[in-house]
Amino acid sequence: MDKAGKFAADAILAIDTLWGGDVMCASGTGRFIADTWFSDEPLPTAYTLPAAARIRSSGGVSSKTLDRDAVEEYLRQVDVPEAIDGLRKEAQKMDGLRGQYLSSLTSALATMWDLAREVLGKGDPVPYERCVKVITGRTPEASRPETKRQRVIELLGNAGYHPSAGTLGAVDQWRRDRLVPMASVRALGAAVIARMNELCIQNLVPYLPKELIRVPRANIEFLPIKDAWFSGSMNYIGRARNEDGSPKYEATYEINASLQISVPEFEHLVSHEVVPGHVTTFAYLQDLYLRRIVGFEATVLTMNTRAATLFEGIANNAILIAHGITEVEQLPDEDLQIGVLLAILQDDAKNEASYLTWGEKMPREEVAAILRREYLVTEERADKLSGAWGRHPLLGRMYLPAYRCGTEKVAELRRKYPASQILPVLYGAAGLVDCETVEAACEQLTAEVGGQR
Repeated sequence: MDKAGKFAADAILAIDTLWGGDVMCASGTGRFIADTWFSDEPLPTAYTLPAAARIRSSGGVSSKTLDRDAVEEYLRQVDVPEAIDGLRKEAQKMDGLRGQYLSSLTSALATMWDLAREVLGKGDPVPYERCVKVITGRTPEASRPETKRQRVIELLGNAGYHPSAGTLGAVDQWRRDRLVPMASVRALGAAVIARMNELCIQNLVPYLPKELIRVPRANIEFLPIKDAWFSGSMNYIGRARNEDGSPKYEATYEINASLQISVPEFEHLVSHEVVPGHVTTFAYLQDLYLRRIVGFEATVLTMNTRAATLFEGIANNAILIAHGITEVEQLPDEDLQIGVLLAILQDDAKNEASYLTWGEKMPREEVAAILRREYLVTEERADKLSGAWGRHPLLGRMYLPAYRCGTEKVAELRRKYPASQILPVLYGAAGLVDCETVEAACEQLTAEVGGQR
């Protein structure tokens, strides 16, 4: 691990600890900011201190049961600003995309640190615009669901569900008629994964470096859990090893047993979370790290960053990548089109929940009603997005806008560049990129391809 990696490890795991995260926890119920730790490097003191364990067990700075004495002790032992500043200085010494990536990561970590200080009563309120801009590169803005919602209404009519009796009623009935039986989620998940893998062999693998062909794209186990505050959590582990020492690239997906989701929406979910979405993306990055093509920061991937925005964009476009198309209307059947549009509307709703809650200061009940009516989400989703997610001081202000922004960015790039140029960049073959540096990597690859002709 180089000097930048050491600062990254200290800064990321310190921020993660303060917010109650445990990167070594196998379950998404224990993880938070730091998504992964698969480098085999020893954990830094920012993770191993006794005070860190006390903070994690009490839920972190936003918890009502926070152990404040543990926080004070921890901050006497771990200099968080020094770690962040050290990473910033290392980034400034670097040329190229890695320096830009680390600089962006530093800004995100500094914002999360200031949010923690605000919640602890030790710092000024962090402006909402700063929170959104540091993760997306854009200023906050409302979502625009009208075109997608109208297309859903048209497709529902084609399927015999007439919205004249009420759009929400038609959508709810369509879902009920196609509801995923949670008792069979493992079997259904395996079937959808197999189908997505087959499509990727046709429409993704041919465009990637040959070294990635041997990397398993979907070594995952589905685990239904009860009463989770999230709809699902992909937990990339990556720490299991074969006898020869090579990784198994393993992950789990915990799905909320109370989730109301149709089979077409579930297909989108599997492509998003597993293949060719998050699990595939992280497995490729693990392999690229082992071959020293990407740096240590690729092994401790972090929420609330511009990299996370890109990863959500890849995942939301994953079903289109698998099918080798760029538009939802090109999907092979209209039921699947409805499911994908509803999934994208839900991610538009995440942005709207953030914007209305923090930008417009709208009461929770009004936000929930708008999400249900305008974005056609279930009552369960409207409740979670307007409440536990939307009003969270970190997720609501920083993470929720990432989904919509990333989706639009990746869709735009896939229309602009041929698959042979954009797909290798999205999956790390040009180095670890984020939603701002990804286009520079595409242009760089375009120039290299042009120079070889």
